[in-house]
Amino acid sequence: MHKKLATVAQLAEFDCIIDVRSPAEFLEDHLPGAQNFPVLSNEERIRVGTLYKQVSAFEAKKLGAILVARNIATAVERSFLDKPKNWRPLIYCWRGGQRSGAFTHVLREIGWDAHQLGGGYKVWRRHVLTQIDTLPDQFDFRVISGATGSGKSRLLETLAAQGAQVLHLEQIAAHKGSVLGSLPDQIQPTQKGFDTLLFAALTQLKTDRPVFVEAESRKIGQLQLPETLINALRRAPCVRLQVSLDARVDFLLEDYVYAINDTAWLVSKIERLNSLQSRETLARWNQYIADGEFRQLVQELLTLHYDPLYLRSQNHNYVEHGEARVVTVDQLSPSALEALAQEILARPTR
Repeated sequence: MHKKLATVAQLAEFDCIIDVRSPAEFLEDHLPGAQNFPVLSNEERIRVGTLYKQVSAFEAKKLGAILVARNIATAVERSFLDKPKNWRPLIYCWRGGQRSGAFTHVLREIGWDAHQLGGGYKVWRRHVLTQIDTLPDQFDFRVISGATGSGKSRLLETLAAQGAQVLHLEQIAAHKGSVLGSLPDQIQPTQKGFDTLLFAALTQLKTDRPVFVEAESRKIGQLQLPETLINALRRAPCVRLQVSLDARVDFLLEDYVYAINDTAWLVSKIERLNSLQSRETLARWNQYIADGEFRQLVQELLTLHYDPLYLRSQNHNYVEHGEARVVTVDQLSPSALEALAQEILARPTR
C-alpha cells in the first residue's frame, strides 16, 4: 500500500493522533490530544544516533530497524488489536520521515486507513506560530486589571462559570505570574508546549463575543506571551478592580496557603527579590516567616513590592488603564465574586 499524507487542516478527520517521537520530544510539545507510541525510546534514540556518528549510517540503520520494528509490534499488540477495520489514525514524527513512515506502513499493511502527517511536527509548529501571531487581533478583549491580590484569576473563573468567554493565561501557563507564582508540585509547560496550549485555547473562542482576560506582563513565570497578544491586550478596554488592602491580604493568605505551609519554599522565593529590596527588608521578611507573622509579611510585600510595580506597569503599558471602569470591591468571597461577575456582564465596557 502506498503512503498517504495528510495536512494540518485535516486533523479533525482522524480517530486518533499518534506521536511516534521519543518521550522526551513528546514531553516538550505535541499535537493536542496526541498519544505517544515512540518507535525509539529516549535511550534507544541516543544509541542509534551515537552509532550513526561513531561507526556508520548503515550500522545505525540496522540497529534502528530492529528497535523500530520491535516497538511498533509492541504498540500494535498492546494497544491496537481492538481497533475496528474502519479506524483512521494519523501518525507523525519530527519531520514526516522514516519513523512515522514505518509506523504508517505497518498499520496500512494490516488494513487500517492510516495516514502520515506531511512535514511532521515541524509543520505543526510552524502552523501554531503563524496562528498565535494573527489570531489575537480577531478578538474583542476586555482586560481585568487590579493590584496583586485583587482576585483577578478567581473572577475570570467565576465569569467563565456564568457563561462568559475567558482566556485564562495563568491557568494555561501553570503559574500565577509573580515571583511567588509557581504552583506546588506543578511545573510550567515548555515554551513550545505553552504556545500549543494557547493556540488551542484561542481556537475555541468566538469572535462575535467579548473575551475576558487578566492584565499580564510579557512573561508569566518563564513563558513569553506572543507580541500580537500583548499588543491586543494593551489597547483593549479595562475593568479595574479597586480592592482594600485588608481584603487583598485576606485573599492572598487563603490563596497561598500552600506557601505558608512550606516556609523553606517561601524563603527561597523571597530571596529572589534581593536585587529589588534592601538587605534589611529581606531580613525583616524572613523574620516574619520564622515567627509565623504571615499577615504582616503579605501586607509589606504588597505595599513595598507588588503595588509599586503594578502602578508603574499598568499606567505605562495599558493604553486605557487610566480610563478604565473602576469597580470597588469590599471582599473577595465566592458570593462577592459571583455578584461582581454578574455586574460586569450586565454592563459592557464598550
